[in-house]
Amino acid sequence: MRTLRAAGLAGAAFLLASAAATAAPAGASPAPSPTPAPTPPPPPRPLLSDSAVAAAVARLDSTVTDGMRRTGVPGLSVAVVHDDRVVYLKGFGLRRTGEAAKVDPDTVFQLASVSKPVSSTVVAATLTDPAAWDAPLGDALPGFALKDPWVTAHVTAADLFSHRSGLPDHAGDLLEDLGYDRPYILGHLRLEPLTPFRASYAYTNFGLTAAAEAVARAHGVSWQKLSEDTLFKPAGMTRTSTEFSAYAHAPDRAYGHVRNPDGTWSPRYVRDADAQTPAGGVSSTARDMSRWLRLQLADGTLDGKRIVPAAGLDRTRVPESVTQARTPAGTPQFYGLGWNVSYDDAGRLRLSHSGGFALGANTNVTMLPLERLGIVVLTNGAPAGLADAVALDFFDTAEHGRPGTDWLALTASLYAAAAAAERSPTDYAHPPAVAKPARDPAAYTGTYRNPYYGPLTVTASPGGKGLVLSLGPRPLRFPLTHYDGDTFSFVTTGENAVGRTGVTFADGTVRVEYLDRDHLGTFTRQ
Repeated sequence: MRTLRAAGLAGAAFLLASAAATAAPAGASPAPSPTPAPTPPPPPRPLLSDSAVAAAVARLDSTVTDGMRRTGVPGLSVAVVHDDRVVYLKGFGLRRTGEAAKVDPDTVFQLASVSKPVSSTVVAATLTDPAAWDAPLGDALPGFALKDPWVTAHVTAADLFSHRSGLPDHAGDLLEDLGYDRPYILGHLRLEPLTPFRASYAYTNFGLTAAAEAVARAHGVSWQKLSEDTLFKPAGMTRTSTEFSAYAHAPDRAYGHVRNPDGTWSPRYVRDADAQTPAGGVSSTARDMSRWLRLQLADGTLDGKRIVPAAGLDRTRVPESVTQARTPAGTPQFYGLGWNVSYDDAGRLRLSHSGGFALGANTNVTMLPLERLGIVVLTNGAPAGLADAVALDFFDTAEHGRPGTDWLALTASLYAAAAAAERSPTDYAHPPAVAKPARDPAAYTGTYRNPYYGPLTVTASPGGKGLVLSLGPRPLRFPLTHYDGDTFSFVTTGENAVGRTGVTFADGTVRVEYLDRDHLGTFTRQ
């Protein structure tokens, strides 16, 4: 098997030999000639043999079982496609801890952000002219606007699917956590500050959702019906849906699990992602996803039938935004339309996407289209690095004969670091040794308003010995714990929970720390 390093060295040797073969003899004086047009480099060629792929497939059982042992993740399902064949399809572990039902290839998992490349496939099948990705959305989605009217008038589906609209990172996600629905969230993105349009990358679930909804509305149908009619039904993805209710009522479904302090896992939460369905709300099975992989790797055909135009799929794979100018490997990383896009040192296109719900899911899809090779990994545990590690280990083995690193240790550390970075730098669980006392509760109680997050109410708790903060349309109630002076804290909840966050009262306002990342978290007393 040729490794990437060997391929690179062989390529360099070929160029040197070619140069030597075409050089003029010493001392010769060739006649002047027009400067020739540069010769384009040859296209990359497949490098992986069937035996190399077979060796990587043979290793999967041990990779998965070892990873589940190390992390404790309850259940996992994997599909591998090579040369239009499903060469691996298997489930492991339990659908739900404490019960006997096992995961199988038809167990329904939440895809989380692996929904994004699925959704871009739907749009690619709908917009038969790839140039339509670049048409301004205009008024296709009533109520949706961005802070700059010029940007609103020019933003396209491609801008929103590639996260280059200027919206800040994860704009709208905290509104979803508070219980607001999709129309409210999309209608309030106009209050979010913008970075330079098409010149900056920031990952936004609700920007992508807005684009998908606009495409569906332009065709007079719901996103679910558009997805069914253009992709799920034609591709025979019979257990795939964009609606939470379909996942919730599936008899063979994987429950989301989170890790307990003692290292065990429990299905303590339910993640309903209907508000951001195109970005994170798809549910599917390893078997259904293997059919989607076959379609992707066969340039839009499946079982001899054209489902998605090849040009449409190609459009989703073009780099649109730079996500990293220089990775640790020394190469840039891009985002296409619902895909992470990169090129390896053999010039091959690599497509991937990870998905994660802190409330209980972690997924990965990775493909080398030139090799017609892809893997999808679905798990029912909050991100612990397992889904990504299985995919990375698989491709490392296929390309190099063995993994070059402990991918699980690496991916687990990256997820842990990302979670830690979201927490407040203030340890609100431990007030200062000499804390200033709070004022009388009446100094804080009342209703405060915010144009983005809506009303916030502070009331005295039963008995009048504490305060309760209420947020959101339902609303959600958070008991406040005194920290120091006019600063309190509460424990955040939901998909974007960050532990304890600060609540500071001052001059008729209250600032909620974790809501203030984009300077939108100050509420004014009424």
